[in-house]
Amino acid sequence: MARPMGSVRLKKANPSTLLLGAVLCIFIIIFLVSPSTPTKTARLAVNTASHHLSPPTSPYRKSSRPGELGPPPVTHYKLNNVTITPDPIANQEHVLILTPMARFYQEYWDNLLKLNYPHELITLGFILPKTKEGNAATTALQAQIQRTQKQGPEKDRFKSIIILRQDFEPAVMSQDESERHKMANQKARREVMAKARNSLLFTTLGPSTSWVLWLDADIVESPPTLIQDLASHDKPLIVPNCFQRYYDGDTKKMSERPYDYNSWQDSEIAQQLAAQMGPDDILLEGYKEMATYRALMAYMVTEQADKSLVIPLDGVGGTALLVKADVHRDGAMFPPFAFYNLIETEGFAKMAKRLGWQPWGLPNYKVYHYNE
Repeated sequence: MARPMGSVRLKKANPSTLLLGAVLCIFIIIFLVSPSTPTKTARLAVNTASHHLSPPTSPYRKSSRPGELGPPPVTHYKLNNVTITPDPIANQEHVLILTPMARFYQEYWDNLLKLNYPHELITLGFILPKTKEGNAATTALQAQIQRTQKQGPEKDRFKSIIILRQDFEPAVMSQDESERHKMANQKARREVMAKARNSLLFTTLGPSTSWVLWLDADIVESPPTLIQDLASHDKPLIVPNCFQRYYDGDTKKMSERPYDYNSWQDSEIAQQLAAQMGPDDILLEGYKEMATYRALMAYMVTEQADKSLVIPLDGVGGTALLVKADVHRDGAMFPPFAFYNLIETEGFAKMAKRLGWQPWGLPNYKVYHYNE
């Protein structure tokens, strides 16, 4: 029988061909919707927070689909597996660097970038006051963060960065050295500093944090190996000596002088003074009006300058202070009130000792403060 003109006979498809096509289609769909294979630029994928309520020390990336935010994940953290060792790089230990900042110094940021501890293991935390200077510092800080985290080389980028703004007024509006170091301003100023430190600490300390490095915003020079150098002593809290470089008009040369007097060994005279004080009064160091005769680490630099020399302390400064995270987890914080007639970092050292953690100092290991 003749076929009608224009009709076409369809050839029956082979079942194996159909199966192969179906497998190929499934493969293409999976390839398109699956995330790309982790690379060096995606090194934080494992530690990236999956929800905005996840621990703040994990970087959080918002969903690309607005409005599609699932419930917070239930996550189990095994803090017994968090190591705190003298070799933090080998053990991939996470470091939280915390900085109360009232002014932004470019030298501080440049010095921070020079730290050769792996930056992917470092989280930065800042707290700034809501003042004119604080607003300017926040703007400058955000500009440097943008440049480093998005435009800079991969090795310079930090794990995550957190910025907080103080919700309380600063005690001293001016940040000039002559004003903020007046004895009359010290108690109120250090109360506010303690509150700022505590707010920053309690907001940022995460379950994977091994070490907390307190680094003041006006520390502009320190060894690139600062973190691992301090950690190598395996002390619960340890502080280097803080000095300041300046031009000596007499010798016509650059010289240096002690800056931080808050790292000390106690004296009987200081204890007697405290015994005569009221519960809300505080002892201050470095003022002739209150001679405590404590042994100040600022004046313990030895001729041999052995940087590994370590000494026990009763008070510590906070310009550059490395603390094992367990010390803070045990409850040691910065008292914004008179604690055994001590306050802020010196009160923190006393609180740590009461919890069984001995403070230590390195008289010959120096960091340098900005010279106004």
